[in-house]
Amino acid sequence: MIRALSTPAAIAPGTVSGSPQPRLPATGNLLLRPWESADIPSFLSAYQDGETRRWHTRRPSTETQVREWFDAYRQDWQQERGGHWAIAGDGDETLGRIALCGLNFDDGVAGVSYWVLPAARGAGVASRALSALTAWALDEIGFHRLQLDHSTRNHASCRVAMKSGYLLEGVMRSAAVHDDGRHDMHLHARIRGDCADR
Repeated sequence: MIRALSTPAAIAPGTVSGSPQPRLPATGNLLLRPWESADIPSFLSAYQDGETRRWHTRRPSTETQVREWFDAYRQDWQQERGGHWAIAGDGDETLGRIALCGLNFDDGVAGVSYWVLPAARGAGVASRALSALTAWALDEIGFHRLQLDHSTRNHASCRVAMKSGYLLEGVMRSAAVHDDGRHDMHLHARIRGDCADR
């Protein structure tokens, strides 16, 4: 890859792929861990849920497709494009998903996305997972900015972002297509040095 930047990369290539994808503990006995074959039924069931489907137009419909997604997740890590974790609870029960995507090592910027299975909603699972992933990405890997977006109609996702210190930066008008048409999107970001409780 040819780099012609006048500034050094914020994060050195190999920082992610040089080590196995980590298992990240979160408060409340949560663990962020790589996806495993045993998670396929839970992962597939998430995309049968009406609330998940409302906000995600890209969704698997068969176990074979889920296996392909898990393979792509492993490749993303190896090629430093992203990291995808299962959010696991007591007894290694799958509670949700969280991901770091669109890794830009030159500028030190990445995106974040998440969802939680219906039975785990309302218990702070997403915000605790997001806080753990954020601390790892900013403090250990060295990202400077993490950002996420969600439909302005997705109030639950907005609460998760704000609770985890992701400040609302503005509205991106008509920026995404959902099953019911175009949606305005909130853009949130957390910068290294921000206080989580702002």
